[in-house]
Amino acid sequence: MFKIILIFFFLLSAFQSLAAEEYFLTLRNDKVNLRQGPSFEYPIKLFYKKKFLPVLVQDKYDNFRKIRDHENNTGWIHISQLSKRKAALIIDDEQLIFNKPSIYSKPSVVLKKGRLCKIKKCNKNWCKVNVENYKGWVKKESLWGLL
Repeated sequence: MFKIILIFFFLLSAFQSLAAEEYFLTLRNDKVNLRQGPSFEYPIKLFYKKKFLPVLVQDKYDNFRKIRDHENNTGWIHISQLSKRKAALIIDDEQLIFNKPSIYSKPSVVLKKGRLCKIKKCNKNWCKVNVENYKGWVKKESLWGLL
């Protein structure tokens, strides 16, 4: 019986470590190459032209990271082109920025789908964001780029 419990906990911890391997980073530069494989020898699939665009890191090989973007494009990017700065994209058609983390506080601006937001901090349900000259709180469920 003890061996079965021990095996169960071992498998549970293995699955949790696999799930924890995916994480978000952002693009460091205004021009970043997405490659078909984990080397400079592989051809370029597409170019990203948006600094701080969030990408989901799914795998790694040497100094390259396999990523997936918000449009489900996948490929490999050199680690030097990635940053730990936090940013996210609005995924709802329209999303309000509030002055405080509550739907009952005063809204300050409406964000359209696809708008890039720099993340300052997050709590359980809300994130404080900067979008150009605007600052405020956005519902976490409306953002792509956070776990």
